[in-house]
Amino acid sequence: MIQVAVIGAGAISPAHIQAYLQFPEQCRIVAICDIYPEKAQQKADQFQLNADIYADYTELLQRSDIDLVSVCTPPYTHADTAVAFLNAGKHVLVEKPMASSLEECDRMNEAAERSGKILSVVAQNRFTTPMMKLKRVLDTQLMGPIVHTQVDSYWWRGHSYYDLWWRGTWEKEGGGCTLNHAVHHIDIFQWMNGMPAEITAVMSNTSHDNAEVEDLSIAIARYDNGALAQLTSSVVHHGQEQQLIFQGKHARVSAPWKVAASTSMPNGFPQRDVEREARIQQAYDEQPELPHEGHRGQIQDVLQAIERGVPVLVDGIQGRRTLELITAIYQSASTRQPVKLPLGPESPFYTQQGILQNATYFYEKKTSVENFSDNIITSGGNS
Repeated sequence: MIQVAVIGAGAISPAHIQAYLQFPEQCRIVAICDIYPEKAQQKADQFQLNADIYADYTELLQRSDIDLVSVCTPPYTHADTAVAFLNAGKHVLVEKPMASSLEECDRMNEAAERSGKILSVVAQNRFTTPMMKLKRVLDTQLMGPIVHTQVDSYWWRGHSYYDLWWRGTWEKEGGGCTLNHAVHHIDIFQWMNGMPAEITAVMSNTSHDNAEVEDLSIAIARYDNGALAQLTSSVVHHGQEQQLIFQGKHARVSAPWKVAASTSMPNGFPQRDVEREARIQQAYDEQPELPHEGHRGQIQDVLQAIERGVPVLVDGIQGRRTLELITAIYQSASTRQPVKLPLGPESPFYTQQGILQNATYFYEKKTSVENFSDNIITSGGNS
C-alpha cells in the first residue's frame, strides 16, 4: 500500500485527493498539510479521510511511512518542497508549473537522480483520450513533416483574480498566463512537436492593473528545418476556447479533433485527399479510450511506476522543457530580442533572482487578499 501525503489544501488539492481515492487498493492518504491547517482539516472532513493534519511540511520529512507526496502549493515553493522530500527518500508529484526558474528545475532533477526516487510533474491534459489519440496520429507521420503549429491557450480571469496574495507577482507566482495557464498547452506542444531552436515573443498586461505580470503573450517558435509555430497565452479571451493545430505537408490535425488533407491540382490549387483523411481517421479511431483521465490518469501512471519500477510519462526532464519554453518567451518579450534554445545558466532568466531583475513589470500589486473561499474559485475548463 502506497502511503500518500498532500502538501497544500487549496483549489487544486481536491483533484489530487479525488484521484487517489480512485485507487483504494494501491494507495491511502495519511497526511494533509497546509499553512492554514483549518483548510487541511476541511479537506480531510470533506473527503472523509483518516489523515493527520500539519501546518509545516518539514514535520513530515521524518515519517518513514510516507512513500509519495503531492505538492499542491504555489509555484515559488515547489523546488524547496520537492527537493526536501526527494532527499528524504519520498517520491514526488508536483503541480504545474514545475518551479519558478530553470535553476530550481535543475535542482529538483538532480535531487531525483541522486535519491533514485520518482519526480513527476503534473500535465494532466496529456492524460486524456483525445490528446493520446492525437499524439499517436502525429507519431504515424501520415501528415508529413509538420510545417506550422498553432497553439491557442485562451482563458478569461476577472480583475479580482490577481488580488490573492501570491498571485500576480514575479516573486510568488513566477509569471502570468504564460506560466500558469498556457503551461498545459505549451507542455502538450513540446511533447508532440519537440523543442524549437528559437523563440521570439511579445507580452502585455491589458486588463489587470493589480498585477505585475502579463495577461497576454504571443510567441513565434522557429525550428531548424524552417517550421514555425505560434503560441498565444491569455487570460483576457472570453469563451475560454483552446486549440492546437498541426499543419503537415500532406494534412492537418488538431485538438479539438479535426482532420483535413489536400493534394494539388495541375494548377496548384487544392483538392481534398479523401484517402489520406481516411487513413488518418482510422489511426485516430484505432486508439483505445483511457480508463482514467486527467489527474486520475496521471496519478495512476505514478502509482504504477512506483509499483513496477518503470518510468513515468511526465518526469522532471519533461517538466523542465516546458518551463524552458516559457522562460524563453519571458526573456524574449522582456529583452525584445530573439532567444536561442536550449537555455542554461548563461541565460539572464535562468535563476529566480535573474527573472526578478530582468522581467517586465507592468503594474504594482496593491491589493492582497489572504485567502479566497473555495466556492468562488473557478478553473474554467482544464486549468
